[in-house]
Amino acid sequence: MEKKKKLRCPLGIPGGIIAGLIGLAGIIINIVNFNTFNLLISVALLLLAMPFVRVTMMVHGANDRLNNLEQKIK
Repeated sequence: MEKKKKLRCPLGIPGGIIAGLIGLAGIIINIVNFNTFNLLISVALLLLAMPFVRVTMMVHGANDRLNNLEQKIK
């Protein structure tokens, strides 16, 4: 019988997605209102959100591989 994969939702992924959506909404709103300073902040938030999601996924993938190696050693 095969073991089922763990179902979990790493906290970085929803946080990164929310930050990306807020950044994208901020970009649209600030373009309409011609607000350049807040537009730069929204772009920065969007650019920070994407790597945040990727790093979180990489860390959790590495933890899963370590758990598999530890189980094989036992």
